[in-house]
Amino acid sequence: MRSVNVGMIGAGFMGKTHSLAYAALPIFYWPPPALPVRRVIADVTPEAASDAAARFGFERSTGDWRDVIADPEIELVDIAVPNNLHAEIAIAAAEAGKHIFCEKPLARNGAEARMMYDAVRDSSLVHMVAFSYRRTPAIGLAKRYIDEGAIGRVLNIRCEYLQDWSASPDSPLSWRFDKSVSGSGALGDIGSHALDLVRYLVGEIAAVNSMKKTYIAQRPISTEAVDRLGAARPQLGAEMAPVVVDDEVLTLLRFRDGAIGSLEVSRNAHGRNNFLTLEIHGTEGSIAFNYERRDQLQVFFANDLEDRRGFRTVYTGPLHPYGEALWPVPALGVGYGDIKIVETHHLVKAIAEGEPANPDFGDGYQIALICDAIAQSGDTGQWTEVPDGIGALAPMPSSRAAPAAPNGARS
Repeated sequence: MRSVNVGMIGAGFMGKTHSLAYAALPIFYWPPPALPVRRVIADVTPEAASDAAARFGFERSTGDWRDVIADPEIELVDIAVPNNLHAEIAIAAAEAGKHIFCEKPLARNGAEARMMYDAVRDSSLVHMVAFSYRRTPAIGLAKRYIDEGAIGRVLNIRCEYLQDWSASPDSPLSWRFDKSVSGSGALGDIGSHALDLVRYLVGEIAAVNSMKKTYIAQRPISTEAVDRLGAARPQLGAEMAPVVVDDEVLTLLRFRDGAIGSLEVSRNAHGRNNFLTLEIHGTEGSIAFNYERRDQLQVFFANDLEDRRGFRTVYTGPLHPYGEALWPVPALGVGYGDIKIVETHHLVKAIAEGEPANPDFGDGYQIALICDAIAQSGDTGQWTEVPDGIGALAPMPSSRAAPAAPNGARS
C-alpha cells in the first residue's frame, strides 16, 4: 500500500487534532488512498517535541522545524503553528518539493498569503488550507441543494461565528491577541472560517462595509506555553499588556453575482461556545445551519403545498455527503474530529492521485484579501472593494522574504 510520510511542525491543539485524523483515516476509509505515516514532529524545544512524538504517535522528533523540511523521507509538511510562521515554513517546504497542509488563516495578511500562493501555484504540489468546517456533512448537503437549484437563485446570506472564551477580561493574552503574530483578532481567527463557508456556498465577495470593535483594552500576559483557548486558566494578578486586535467584526457583504449578505464574528459573546450559523435565502427556498447542532440542516422549499410549508429538519447520515465513511445511522453524532478525518482523507487522496486539493492556497489567499478589505473598511467606515486575487494575478513580487521563525512552534 502506498504511504505518505508526514512531517508535522507544531504540537499544540491543532497538532493533536491533525495527528488524531491521520491515525483514524484508515479506520474510517478502508482501504485508504494512501496510508499516512507519522514520521517526525517538531516543536519549540527538543524536550517538548519528544513528548509530542510520544503522545501523538510520531516515530521521531526535533526541536528545529528546518529538520522536517530537509528530511528527504518527508512528503507532506503539516504546518500547525501560529500565523506569523506560516509563510516562511510553507515557502521553504515548497522550495524543497513537499506537499503542504497549513492551518488557517493562510497568513496574517494578503501580502504574505500571496507569497505563499506564488510559491506553489505553478508547481504540481498539493497544497491545502485547513478550513475544515466545509467538510461537515450538513454543509455539504447545503452545497448540494444550492448547486442543484433546490432553493433557486441565492438572494442573501447571514452568517455568524460567535464564541465567548475571551469574554472575560481575566482571559490571558495569548498569541491570538498579538497583532504581530496573529495579524488580526476574531477576524482572522474565526472570521476566516466563516468566510470560507460563505465563499463555498454563495460565491465571490465583491465589496464589504465593516465595523470593528475591541472591547477589552488590556489583558494579563499568559504564563502558559500553550494557547488553551477556552480551557485557559484566568491569569489573576499577572502583568497586563495592551490588546491591539479586534474582538468583534460586523460587515455587510456584496457578492459579484448580485447577492447580498452580512457577517458577524466575535470572541466576546457570553453564552456562545462555537456558534457558527448561517441562513441562506433563495428565490425557491431557504437553508439554515447551526454548527452546535451539526447533524441537522434546516430547509424550506417554496414549492411545498401551501398547507405544509415550513422549515423541516434533515438529519445527516449515510445518504449525505461523507456519510459513507462516518456513521451508519442519521443523527448518531458527527464531531469535530470526524470532519478533520474527512478533511485529511481528501488531502491524502489528492496526494496519492496527483490531483488538486481544496480549499487550496489560492482560496486562502482570496480569503486573506477579503479580511484585508474588511479591516480597511473597519478603519475608514466606507465600502471597500475586494480584489480578485486568484482571477487576475499580478507579476510575482521581486522579493519573497518572510519573517524569521524560531526553531519550532506550536499553535
